[in-house]
Amino acid sequence: MSARKSPRKSSRQGKVIDSSADFEKLLRRADPGQRFVLRLYVTGNTVRSSQAIANIRSLCEDYLGDRYDLEVVDIYQQPGALAKDQIIAAPTLIKQLPAPMRRLIGDLSDRDKVLVGLDLKAVERIRQIP
Repeated sequence: MSARKSPRKSSRQGKVIDSSADFEKLLRRADPGQRFVLRLYVTGNTVRSSQAIANIRSLCEDYLGDRYDLEVVDIYQQPGALAKDQIIAAPTLIKQLPAPMRRLIGDLSDRDKVLVGLDLKAVERIRQIP
């Protein structure tokens, strides 16, 4: 006879949570004002680095408004920072908060992939395109 686990009920909304994906959706809805903490590793003043910085700033302004902190780390000026976050390629964006932590590598030009990577796909755009 096997023990069967029953889904737990969330006392906050009275709903049954069957999966971690559903749980994460509820968490995102619970705190719409959550801040995103992002760190972008770049390699000096290269074209790819400049593109990555411009792309992530534009995306953050469009979808997060003032709810983000972006730290840009030049690995040529701060080589010790590589070991801290185990960086193997640049540009690399690390989403530290909200959990789960995510890593995105490249110039961040594919907005749809970046939105999915940052768990922002379901978030409405704040800034409208003129």
